[in-house]
Parts: sequence; structure tokens; C-alpha cells
Amino acid sequence: MNKQQKINAFDPNAYACANGRLFGLPFDYEDAKVVLLPVPWEVTVSYSAGTASGPQAILEASAQVDLYDSDVEDAWKIGAYMLPISEDWQQKNEVYREKAARYIEFLEEGGNIEESAEMQQLLGEVNLQCTALKEWGKQESLRLLDDNKLVGIVGGDHSSPLGLMEALATKYDDFGILQIDAHADLRVAFEGFQYSHASIMHNALQNKEVSKLVMVGIRDICEAEVEYINRFPKRITCFYDWDIKEKVEMERSTTWAAMCDEIIAVLPQKVYISFDIDGLKPNLCPNTGTPVAGGFELYEVFYLLKKLVLSGREIIGFDLCEVSPDAYHEADEWDANVGARVLYKLINWSGQGIKH
Repeated sequence: MNKQQKINAFDPNAYACANGRLFGLPFDYEDAKVVLLPVPWEVTVSYSAGTASGPQAILEASAQVDLYDSDVEDAWKIGAYMLPISEDWQQKNEVYREKAARYIEFLEEGGNIEESAEMQQLLGEVNLQCTALKEWGKQESLRLLDDNKLVGIVGGDHSSPLGLMEALATKYDDFGILQIDAHADLRVAFEGFQYSHASIMHNALQNKEVSKLVMVGIRDICEAEVEYINRFPKRITCFYDWDIKEKVEMERSTTWAAMCDEIIAVLPQKVYISFDIDGLKPNLCPNTGTPVAGGFELYEVFYLLKKLVLSGREIIGFDLCEVSPDAYHEADEWDANVGARVLYKLINWSGQGIKH
């Protein structure tokens, strides 16, 4: 069947079909306008592990998401498809996560890497594989972009989407990044890892095509990152979580709607969305790698996405990272359930302007 025949034959009101596809949709790669590249990677995580299982957990939980979207009529007809999860990168993640964990433990115990040839070798091996992962993500993203797909990354930790960001930098001369996150991720080679999850935005800014980084919800940040933000006020704008809460909830000197307008106003026409799930309140993502008190309710972020699209800006790609299932309670899929709902909204709003 062609795409229209699949749409005609599909009942969005029925229970989700166990077809192994995202949200139980009937589409395959050829039909899909939005294609998700899963990246099962968390080698450099510095606190809790588990996000490498995020893509599979989200895929399984997506069957619980009803397809009606009050904001986007017949959104499911856009066509979304998640590529198969790479077994090769899953296996490499396990091997190099163990190596990175040994290295991190060495650092935390006060070890001096300059005095340990073994640790220097481990660091070199991990950095080499992280570079390979980034290049793989870039080449896969370029392939999808050349097929005229709108690409989204499903991580994995927050280092996962750098390859897509670099691929987009070869396609667009100027775009901004809207980062929803608890952390700034502006550290330079955090813990010695060039492509650390805590360095994603520093690395993204190495692409001159990224003309603007707008950070929203940041509430766990080091002094050096604050100095970095202040050093480049034209290129980086940060809406700290504490400032948002003071103005909107305590002082009531503004509204969330007005704050969204402020955020959107500093973004260029083309926007990439980088969504770290820990930008939400921890009760919505308790098993994420580095949860932080504070953050957003789901509806607040969805409203920001809505206003972004209604402003006339174009979403050119996105990522959803740091979703982690509960490793100790297999029946508890809360994080993945929330992640699947975030992913559905990202797909639906990103797909606006794409013909079905």
C-alpha cells in the first residue's frame, strides 16, 4: 500500500497495534516525513546510568500514547518512523561505558591521570569511540536529510545529537538552538572526555552556523559556564529557571506566555530543539541521569513549542535525550511514558508545514 492507502486503512481510535513501530503507526521509512535516529549511548555519564536504554523504552511505551492532539489536527498523518536501534553501538556502549566508569572512579578517588599510563590509555580509547559515534551520527543524519526527512535523535545521553547538529550545519548557513535543560552543558571536555554529555553545547557552538543558543530552564550550573554565557551575550541567551520562577510565580511581574515571547524573540528563523528530559520537574523523569529540583511541567514546555511554531519559525530538527527507564523495577515505565509523550509533541510541532 502507498501512504494514503495506509492512512485510509488505519484506525487512530483503535488500540495500538503491536507492530514494533513508534506509536503503533502504520508507516515505514519511505512513508515517513519525520524519521527518528535512536542512539543507545551513555559512555561518559557522570552520575546515574540507564539512558542508553531510553530509545527502546520510549519505543515500547509509545504504544500507550493516544494519537489525538488538540493542537495539531490529524498530526499522526504526517508520518513518523524510528529506525532500528543499532546493536553494534549498543554493544560498544557497554564495553566503553565500563572503561569510562573505571576512569571516572579513578578521578573521583583523587587519582592523577598524568601519573597513570593505564588511565591515559582508557581516556584515549573512550575519546576515540565517542568521536566515532559522533561521526556515525553525522553520516546517518546526512543520509536522512538527503532523503528529505526531518530528523530527530532519540538518546542516549546528551552527547548523542552532536552528529545531527553538525550535519545540519552543512545544510543551513544560520540556525539557532533552543535548549530545554536543567544543565548548561557548556563545560570544555568535562572530565577529559572531548564529547562528554556535559560538553554538548560547547561542542555545538564550534559550528559557526549555530548563530544563537537559547537556554531555558537552566538551574544547575558551574561558575565557569556562567562566565562563558556572559562572555558571549549576542550568541548565548540563558533563561535561568530561578529567574523564570521568580518573575512568573512569585513576583507575578510577567506571565509564562509573555516569557515564551521573550524566549522566541531572540531565536533566528530556523530552530533546532534540544530537549534534555531533566528540563522537566523530577517527578516526571525520576530516573534520568542527573535529576535536579525545579524545572517545568509538561504543559509549560508544550506551550513554548506551540508559540514557537505559531511565531512562524521553522523547526529543522530536534533531539530528546536522557530518558532512562527504572533499572530496578521493570514494570515502572513512567520515564519512558513521559518521554514518549514529549517525543510525540516534538514530532507533531516539527512536522507543521510538511505536507502529509
